[in-house]
Amino acid sequence: MKENKKITILFDLDGTLIDSTDAIVGCFYHSFKELNFNFKGDVEDIKNEIGYPLDIMYKTLGVPKENIKDFVASYKNEYRKVSEAKTTLLPDAYEAVKLASTFAHLGIVTTKTTLYTIPLLKNFKIFDFFETIIGRQEVTNPKPHPEPILKAMENLNITSDDTIYMIGDTKLDLIAAKDAGVESIGVLCGYGKKEDLQCYTEDIFEDALSSVQFIQNNH
Repeated sequence: MKENKKITILFDLDGTLIDSTDAIVGCFYHSFKELNFNFKGDVEDIKNEIGYPLDIMYKTLGVPKENIKDFVASYKNEYRKVSEAKTTLLPDAYEAVKLASTFAHLGIVTTKTTLYTIPLLKNFKIFDFFETIIGRQEVTNPKPHPEPILKAMENLNITSDDTIYMIGDTKLDLIAAKDAGVESIGVLCGYGKKEDLQCYTEDIFEDALSSVQFIQNNH
C-alpha cells in the first residue's frame, strides 16, 4: 500500500509512544538539589512543561536565565544514567507503530535529543520502523515551530500530493502541524489536556493505536 499511496505518519515521543515521566521529573529534582536551587513548585508544574525544550522548561520553573545552561547540563548527565530504566513504552504503542508501518512511512518528531531518543527506540525494538528521526539538535526552532515537521518531510522527500499526519499529546505538536500544513491528531495518553487539544484539532483519540487505526480506515 505504501507504494500506491504515500501516507506519512509522524509521531511525537514523550506522552505519545513512551512514558518518561519518572525519568524527567527525577532529573529535574536531581539538578535542583545538585545546584542548590530552592524549587517552589511541585511535580505537576514540571509535568505541565513536558514537551518544551529543557531551557524553556527551566526558565518557566523559575531558574535564572544566566544559570540555565548549568541546570540543563546537570539534567542531561543524570538523564543519561536513568533514561532507559525509568522509561516505559506506553500500552499498545508497539502495536501502533507496527500497524502504521504496514501502510505508511514513519518518522519521529521530538524535542528530546536524538542522543537519547535513538537508544530508547532501540531498547523498545521500534527503531527500525522509522525512516527519519528529528530531535532537538536537528533544528534551530523546536515545536511549536513547524521546522521539525518540515525537516522530517524534507528527509522523507514528501511532496504536496502526499498525506501527512502528526500524532502528538500536546498543543505544541498540533500547532507545529497546523503551521507546517499537515493533518494533526491529538492523543490523551500523555501530558496535554483535552480542552487544549480541542482548540487545534477535531481528531482526538485515547492513544497512538486508535489514532493509527483511524488513519488506516480513512485511506
